[in-house]
Amino acid sequence: MNTAPRAIPRAPGRLPLLGHVVPLLRRPLDFMQSLRSTGDLVRVDVGTLPIYFVTSADLTHELLVTKARHVDKGRFFVRARVLVGDSLPTAPSHIHRPHRRLMQPAFHRERIAAYARVMADRATAMAEGWSARQTIAVDEELAEFSVGTLAETMFSTDISRPAAVAVRRDVPILLKTALLRAVTPRLLDRLPIPANRKFDAAATRLRKVIDDVVAASREHEDPEADDLLSMLLAARDSDTGEALSDREVRDELVAIMFAGTETTASTLSWTFHELATHPEVEDRLVAELASVVGDRPVTFEDVPKLEYMDQVLREVSRMHSVPLLMRRVTTPVELGGAELPVGTEIAFSLYALHRDGRLYENPERFDPDRWLPERRQGRPREDYIPFGSGNRKCIGDGFAWAEIVITLATVLARWRLEPLPEHSVKEVASAVAHPDRLPMRVMPRTARV
Repeated sequence: MNTAPRAIPRAPGRLPLLGHVVPLLRRPLDFMQSLRSTGDLVRVDVGTLPIYFVTSADLTHELLVTKARHVDKGRFFVRARVLVGDSLPTAPSHIHRPHRRLMQPAFHRERIAAYARVMADRATAMAEGWSARQTIAVDEELAEFSVGTLAETMFSTDISRPAAVAVRRDVPILLKTALLRAVTPRLLDRLPIPANRKFDAAATRLRKVIDDVVAASREHEDPEADDLLSMLLAARDSDTGEALSDREVRDELVAIMFAGTETTASTLSWTFHELATHPEVEDRLVAELASVVGDRPVTFEDVPKLEYMDQVLREVSRMHSVPLLMRRVTTPVELGGAELPVGTEIAFSLYALHRDGRLYENPERFDPDRWLPERRQGRPREDYIPFGSGNRKCIGDGFAWAEIVITLATVLARWRLEPLPEHSVKEVASAVAHPDRLPMRVMPRTARV
C-alpha cells in the first residue's frame, strides 16, 4: 500500500472516513480553487484514497509535458472506460499513440474547412427558427445544435439519426454523473440508487446504437464517404497496417460525441450570457462582424480574421474551463519536490488554474482586452491551456473553435439575446463548468437603442 510523502500538505476540512468528499460534491469549483492557498501540490482524500492536486501553472506543465512519460490517464478517465473503452480520452499511451495517428487526418485544417459549411448551414437554420421576443432555453438549444452538427459532420447523415437521438437523450445523463463517479468510491457504483441505474441504462443504450451504426456502415461501406466514421473504418496504421476493430471504432465515436457536445454548447452558452451582461463587448463584436463578414454567411476563412471575437472566446474559455482532470503515476516520478510512487493519483483543475490571481489580474472579471497582443506578450503558454497540453491535448480543438466562432457569428448577425431579469444564472460543475439554466429572450439585432 502506497503511503503519502510527508512533504505534501493536506487540504483542511477532512472528515473521518469521508475525507474531503463533502466539499468536493457540495461546492467543487470553490473547493478546487481554495487548494492553491495550501500549496502547489496538495493532498485531498476521497474517502480513504489520497489524490494529489497540482495547483500551479508551472507544476501543471511539468505534469502534462516535461514528465508526461511518467504518468497515464487517471481515475477520472479510468472510471469512464465503462462508457468509452480505450478511446483517446482514456487509452493508455501504447494505444493512444497509434489511435491518434489514425484519427488525426479527420481534424486537419482542410477537413475542418469542409465541416465549416455544415456548421454555418445548421447555425443559420437554428437562428432562422427563432422569432422576435421569443423566450428560449439557450443551453438546451445549443446542446441540440452541437449534437446535430457533430452527427452531420462526423457521421453519414442517413445512418447517424439514431445515434444523434441517443446522444441527445443519454449524454446529458452520463455527463451529470461523470464528476460524481470520479470523486466517490467505486463500490458506490454498484448501489441500486437512481443515479446509478440511469447511468448504466444510458451507457448501455448509447453503446448499442453506435454498435448498430458501425455495423451498418461496415456492411454498406462507401469509398467516397469522407466522414469520421468512414475514415476510421478505412484507416490503417502506417507502421503495422492494422485496422481498428468495430469495438475500437465504437469507443472512439462515443468518446467524440461525449467530448464534443457539452464543451461546445457550454462555451457558446456562457458567451451569450457574458455578452448580455457586457453590452459594450457585444457592440464591438457586432461591429467587427459587420466589417469582416458583412451581410454574407460566415466562412471558415473568416475565423482567423475575427480578432476581437478570438479575444472574447479566449476570455470565456478562461473563465469557464474544465473543472477536473486526472493522471496516474506509472513510473516513480518527482513532482514539486515530492517523490510519487507508482499508482499515485494526481488531479488538476483548468477552471482553478485559469482563475488564479497569481496569473491573471482580477481573475473573476470578464475582460476580453486581457488578450490584446500587447497584454498577452510574454505570457507563458502554460498559463492558458483550455484544451489541455502535451501529447494528450484535445484532438478536436480546431474543430470546436471553428464551430463556436461560426455559430456565434451567425446568431449575432440576426439576434441579440436578452437575459430574463427574474432569472439568476448559476455555474454547475460537470465534465465542464456549465450554466444550470439559461433562458433568454430573442430580440432583433436592430432593436438595440
